[in-house]
Amino acid sequence: MTLADIEPLTQDEFLGGRLRVWQPRRGYRAGVDPVLLAASVTASAGQSVLELGCGVGVASLCLAARVPGLTLTGVEMQADYAELARRNALENDLPLTVVASDLRQLPHDLRQKRFSHVMMNPPYFNRQAGTASEDIGRDTALGGDTPLADWVDTGARRLAPKGYIWVIQRMERLPETLALLDGRLGSVVVRPIAGRDGRSPERFLLCARQEGRAAFQIAPTLIMHEGPSHQGDTESYTADMRKVLRNGASLPIRP
Repeated sequence: MTLADIEPLTQDEFLGGRLRVWQPRRGYRAGVDPVLLAASVTASAGQSVLELGCGVGVASLCLAARVPGLTLTGVEMQADYAELARRNALENDLPLTVVASDLRQLPHDLRQKRFSHVMMNPPYFNRQAGTASEDIGRDTALGGDTPLADWVDTGARRLAPKGYIWVIQRMERLPETLALLDGRLGSVVVRPIAGRDGRSPERFLLCARQEGRAAFQIAPTLIMHEGPSHQGDTESYTADMRKVLRNGASLPIRP
């Protein structure tokens, strides 16, 4: 029995309809963040990309739609979500190999591989400091029981020499993330993400490089919406955001 047999699904459009993705109607549902993560990755044809915690495959498939010729692998602990990721890749005719595994216990063959890029959207909330959701899929995606240190460690170990790691995370976890990278990966660039101009950033995109030697950088804040506040039901994304979300444009985070 699969998730589709026990949980209603919706088929949602991403990248202005270029992707149609099945995901559970309830529980964790992919939104803007995996699209932003994929847009930030500077992969090129012929390179390999590993996504840790790929869910139903949105980030990997957005990246595949923008950059043809990649070798993409996704790891997802929840077998039902992994199966949906495989289905989404097949139905969108995009190359994505999905491995159902705990990222702390990767299969032997995957532990032997190194990747040009590793991207991840780790759970935003510290399980030790929060309350579990009643929905297992949502709880795993937003809190989970895998410490952020394990995500970073696994990602760093899978990087090829001079490879890049890409992360999207909540702003309050930036100090923790930087501490985990210290002495291990370099050339760190952080791009804060704010809902509107003048508001404090709530999330950040981060890039770091194996063997990187460049100084730490803070890139200009990415502003999601126009205007000082939400105005009714009209879409208020900035022009740059619309290019990313609707047209599949890239989103460089390095100045």
